Amino acid sequence: MAKTHVLIIVQNLPVPLDRRVWLECQALVARGYEVSVICPKGPGDPGRQQLGGVRIYKYRAAPQARGVLGYLLEFVYCWIRTALLATKVWRDRPFAIMQACNPPDTYWLLARIWKRRGVRFVFDQHDLNPELFLSRFGTPTSLSGRAQLAVLRWLEKQTYATADQVISTNESYRKVAITRGGMAPEDVTVVRSGPDTSVMRPVRPHDTAPHAERHTLVYLGIMGPQDGVDTVLEVMDQLVHRRGRTDVDAVLMGFGDCLEDLERRCTELGLDDVVTFTGRAGSALIAQHLSAGTVGLCPDLKTPLNDVSTMNKTMEYMAYALPSVSFDLVETRVSAEDAALFVPSGDVAAFTDAVESLLDDPELRVELALRARERAAKVLDWGPQSAAYVQVYDSMCATGEASAAVDGFEYVDLDDPDALRQFVLTRGPAVT
Repeated sequence: MAKTHVLIIVQNLPVPLDRRVWLECQALVARGYEVSVICPKGPGDPGRQQLGGVRIYKYRAAPQARGVLGYLLEFVYCWIRTALLATKVWRDRPFAIMQACNPPDTYWLLARIWKRRGVRFVFDQHDLNPELFLSRFGTPTSLSGRAQLAVLRWLEKQTYATADQVISTNESYRKVAITRGGMAPEDVTVVRSGPDTSVMRPVRPHDTAPHAERHTLVYLGIMGPQDGVDTVLEVMDQLVHRRGRTDVDAVLMGFGDCLEDLERRCTELGLDDVVTFTGRAGSALIAQHLSAGTVGLCPDLKTPLNDVSTMNKTMEYMAYALPSVSFDLVETRVSAEDAALFVPSGDVAAFTDAVESLLDDPELRVELALRARERAAKVLDWGPQSAAYVQVYDSMCATGEASAAVDGFEYVDLDDPDALRQFVLTRGPAVT
């Protein structure tokens, strides 16, 4: 019997760099589906590759967009390149289901074209684009701003109207799909972006030294205007220049529209000696830094989008038994519960105080680290989410063990609480 072929469209990130989409691909392959992906190229990526049983078709990424016209040109360019590649995928092997992952909310039109051939459409909603606009620009007062917001709402409405099924990353997004999108509750499934905790887990450093010389603050994620990464630099400025700490540094993993501005700001603040920007980070680099870090940072401000969005970084810190500090957001509290410290949004002094409390209290670090890892493994793990995700496809069609190491790193023994406790204590300088 021929396998059902699924085409997944992603514009925001390359695959497998987009970890949520890659986990979805692997879940479908494991279930017996045939999977193809269309996405932009990352640096050095080939135009076509096959990884983990997934065929990936890639196009040259659009130039970085600036202004309304820039974003419009980017969306049109990516849409056309995706449409052409979708035709190529079909010629290689016809697909039965198309999944589009937003942003942007533009691929409903492509789905409608392919629906004429009987293809069904799944909308995997990663972002609420009207809320993203409001978070970045505020409530529009000009005619142009109101028109842009109206277009985003119309595009979202068309996407909902076209979708046979909607996948939401949390209950807040599901509520929007039902109330604002008019979707039937039975056609909207929550699939959280949980980490695969069999792989995302603490690893021991190659360096055999019992302790690091400094505490390391870690940030992992996109660096866009809505992500608040400048707060990390403000916290470091407070700790180093105003509170006189010489035992702390920071590692920022990721990329985005604000990366160059952040690097310039870092230099202006005189933090180049204690702040490292890694750029794009693969699994080995993530494992290395999240295992060696002392505190994970979640600097996303309370905005219409952030408040109802699930932050992957929070759960990934938790998977690595890394205590974290976050501004107080609704969905971040749902993810972390009592495994993180929360402070009022925008209060940099309170954020710095919370970070410092973790640096100076090893027992608090251990307590939060153990809670975080347990919740990540028992509640947030991708396994149950994978089952919910695959069930969406099974309903439409009517129809392993952890490795010993990651790229040469040795896993920490998670079955031995004393060993995990001692591992957490070895992060940062020795306790005196």
